[in-house]
Amino acid sequence: MNDALRVAMAEAGETAESLAAQTGVDPKTAARWISPGRVPQPARRAKVATILGRDVGDLWPDVLKRREPQWLREWIDWEREAVSLRWFEHSWVPGLLQTEAYAPATLTGEALTAEEVGDIVASRLDRQAILRRERPPLLVAVIHELVLFQSAYGDRELMRDQCEHLARCAALPNVQVLIVPRDVGMYPGLGGGFIIAELPSGQHVAHVDSQAPAQIIGEAADVATLSRRWERIRSEALSRPQSLDVIRKAAASWT
Repeated sequence: MNDALRVAMAEAGETAESLAAQTGVDPKTAARWISPGRVPQPARRAKVATILGRDVGDLWPDVLKRREPQWLREWIDWEREAVSLRWFEHSWVPGLLQTEAYAPATLTGEALTAEEVGDIVASRLDRQAILRRERPPLLVAVIHELVLFQSAYGDRELMRDQCEHLARCAALPNVQVLIVPRDVGMYPGLGGGFIIAELPSGQHVAHVDSQAPAQIIGEAADVATLSRRWERIRSEALSRPQSLDVIRKAAASWT
């Protein structure tokens, strides 16, 4: 429970319904802001703080103590608002579907301190809470098959647990995990991973990975280009039942 927000609302004579009307959201959305970990978009945070006569940091102190890299924060705000996410990865299991042991393995060899790794992993695991919301986003993840068989520095148990976790996630009603088979040959996904988020307004924004800090794309023409690439990549993937079978076989192979 966000007690600071609840108290500020009571003192200002505001309710979830009145805040919703003034910020342009559904009353249920405004009501969820009082729940732990539910943080509005930056613009709405600022507006709520103004309405209540408080500082953003007073109402959502964790916002000022965020653990993810600065360049990733804008994307995480969009991710929290998304009603659907289309995510392609050819090197890793998508972050929203990683286990606590697999996540730090993806950072091995990076020029990071142990504390920095811990902060990034904690942030990544916190982000997964959106999949457990009352109304979670639809997540469609397309992954290259080789990701499932890529050793995590020889830790077979780690990979088995990750594949088993991925299979459980793939069985959720709001999650689809589709596998591009290893024998597909050349395909558009070789250009790198990316995510396309659909927001409640119908707007789309994208996150494109690279060796440097990822790029956030909001231009409609550029997002449309990624959407077309997504469709070509998805056309190479197996069906949902076939993909789940591959994931389970991968898990068994690490036993």
